[in-house]
Amino acid sequence: MSHVGVPRGTVRKRRSLALLTTGVLTIPVLAGCSSGGEETSRGVPQDIAPAARETVADGSTVNWAVDALPATFNAFQADADSATTRITGALLPTLFPMDKSGQPKLNPDYLESAKVIEREPKQVVLYKLNQQAVWSDGREIGAPDFVAQWRALSGKDSAFWTARNSGYERIEKIERGADDLQVRVTFSKPYADWRSLFSPLYPKEITGSPDAFNDGARTTLKNTAGPFVLRGVSKSKGTVTLARNPRWWGDKAKLDTLVFRAVAAKDRTQALADGTVDVADIDAATADRITLARRDRGNNGQQPAHGPGSEITPAAALRSWALAHGSDEEAAEIAQAAREKNRKAVVAYATEQKALRDFAVRKSLEPAYTQLALNGESGPLADDRVRRAVARALDRQELAQTVLGPLGLPAKPLGSHLALAGQPGYKDGSGALGDQNTKEAQALLADAGWTRGGAAQLPKDTKAGSEAEKKGDKDAKEDKDKDKDTKEGAEAEKETAEDAKKDEDKDAKTEKSEKEDKEEKADKEAEDEKGDKKADRASEDSAASRDEGLYIVGEDNKPGAQAPAHASANGASGLHVIAPARTAAAQSAALLRQAGVLGEDGTVAAQDKQPGGAAGAYAPVGTAAPAPAAAKGQLGKDGKTLTLRFVLPSGPGSQSLRSVGDKIAAMLEKIGIGTEITKVPDESYFKDHIASGEYDLALYSWPATAYPATDGRPIYAKPEPATDGSLLVEQNYTRVGTDHIDQLFDQAAAELDEKAARELMKQADARIWAAAGSIPLFQRPQLVAVDKKLANVGAFGFAAPRYQDIGFKNRQAAGSPADRKK
Repeated sequence: MSHVGVPRGTVRKRRSLALLTTGVLTIPVLAGCSSGGEETSRGVPQDIAPAARETVADGSTVNWAVDALPATFNAFQADADSATTRITGALLPTLFPMDKSGQPKLNPDYLESAKVIEREPKQVVLYKLNQQAVWSDGREIGAPDFVAQWRALSGKDSAFWTARNSGYERIEKIERGADDLQVRVTFSKPYADWRSLFSPLYPKEITGSPDAFNDGARTTLKNTAGPFVLRGVSKSKGTVTLARNPRWWGDKAKLDTLVFRAVAAKDRTQALADGTVDVADIDAATADRITLARRDRGNNGQQPAHGPGSEITPAAALRSWALAHGSDEEAAEIAQAAREKNRKAVVAYATEQKALRDFAVRKSLEPAYTQLALNGESGPLADDRVRRAVARALDRQELAQTVLGPLGLPAKPLGSHLALAGQPGYKDGSGALGDQNTKEAQALLADAGWTRGGAAQLPKDTKAGSEAEKKGDKDAKEDKDKDKDTKEGAEAEKETAEDAKKDEDKDAKTEKSEKEDKEEKADKEAEDEKGDKKADRASEDSAASRDEGLYIVGEDNKPGAQAPAHASANGASGLHVIAPARTAAAQSAALLRQAGVLGEDGTVAAQDKQPGGAAGAYAPVGTAAPAPAAAKGQLGKDGKTLTLRFVLPSGPGSQSLRSVGDKIAAMLEKIGIGTEITKVPDESYFKDHIASGEYDLALYSWPATAYPATDGRPIYAKPEPATDGSLLVEQNYTRVGTDHIDQLFDQAAAELDEKAARELMKQADARIWAAAGSIPLFQRPQLVAVDKKLANVGAFGFAAPRYQDIGFKNRQAAGSPADRKK
């Protein structure tokens, strides 16, 4: 799947941008909401066309689409991505992969056993390795590999450029056991998530030296230990080719070769139709194409009632024919060109649909969830009452239904930040915050000082030294004496009055603009009714512009508009799973400092940068749409309206995410909160906005984890001030955190009793809900297009793929792609 913000590292490294919590919250329900037993939750089963190995043919090649070639083959580096995770899963040992229920399970291909053999005075884990397990060069997997990886990732040697070391820093020593196949690991302090370590396990040739670790493993892996080996990487073709490992001791891989091919999300439909790929994560629009193709199989070659030309009415077709054969030569030439273009589009579409019949759509729920992030560092959302009001204004059931309902998947809102439905330990902790309740949301805002008339009021302390003045040039102010301060205070009051008058003039202009908009809209509808083709093309250009992050000044693009039926319900085909990047504190600080390239508030406010502008004028990508005049009933305080910056991706696969954003904006409008929706390119969404804190509201996703105490800690940790004045946020990009939450994570990480550790995680989840830095919405849909003759591959859900079992169902299907499609 395509991933905005980027999935870094392995699935373990779960959510690379997450939620935080600020301040001590005094919510009575906290005391009891996290107690009690686990909920009996059932996840959606995986959909992989399972087949016994004896029914799967030997041989052939499968092409599997990935977003891009991996930036590195070292899963422990900061720029490791989803392709890194997918490919290393077929090449390297994973000691405890996740099973169907999302919990770690011992992998017998590498381990005979692994367990805690001592708890006092220190925790000791004994690994007994599979006696047949060897690296591809024939050397047995053993203690030297464990020692080298520990030293590289412990954080004690800065020469190793590693993005994460959680757990490794707790290891005191690693020793050989009774024989070479036993590895004894002693911890300096207890570590509950010890199963998360040494996955993937690299050979000592890679982890034994900084040069091999930092550079050597980025482009190749000469020594591996999986069912496949790395045959080659072709940047020109955009492929990584794996071949069957001749030294593999486990079940023999069914495929001769497995090719991971870089295919952008927007090109997946074409790649499937061309036979370029056999497996690809897709969005809902492509899934609809495949479903329609299979439905139309028996239409005897007739043009389908969908696709190019299907919207042309008989009257329009007659008019087109008349123009093409009329006496007006210029009009006839234009009409003939249009008819020829449409004919080619119809033929191309029909050809694609015929090829798409050979694919099936496998669907489940992805081990990841989409959440609304609220940046609590500054502005209105720094007040926990405002954050909680935003959360309580949301109808999470409606939002889940919007995305999951059309796909036939269970549309139930997610109730936990630290576990997904179906995982052990899942419990709905949203009661710590409360259900959707408009009146209570409004009461919270009123208590925070946001009122109906607040936008028209002057600040209470408008004088020299006031809060408004403090936001000005501090250095200049320090150089002024008291008399000058008094004079400037009077001038500030005068400027405030002038600004208020400008706002009134602006409101009047806005009302006039809205009236002109309505007139233009009426004219446009009239032209549409006349069948004006130029108007149709203009409308299409306008829609394309909005998808690219542009807006048209004067257009009334109100939040809450229903997305087209064909819009992606897959949240950008996997976009926005901000993944496992356990960046060191210094790296996080560097990301924050990058925000300086933007304006002081992180966005280009349309009312400041685009003071006028004729209707129809284009604004640059990333520019916020012009804020309407104070909306009826919009809240304010000290002369300012309560308006939040809502940043969304503009990519072609993000239609569903934008639809959810529009619905959220409409829900907030009902309680008096305005939103400025800014659509930005996918490639800058994470770095320039989420990681750098240049947003108030944002939507992105976190992957699931089997180790919440380890993987959740950097996401919810309380930010600490750095020496340069910035915040060290680790992966807590909402900047919301508390000491209590940190303590609960630390206690759980050191608790070796699994039941007790899960109870601590439930308590932490309740606190995270109450702080309202992040609001889980729904588990993401997982849609995968798979050649219908393939077995044991598709929508895996929680479980890791068993690459050695993937193959075609019979020998006839194991021929060439052309043969398979006969």
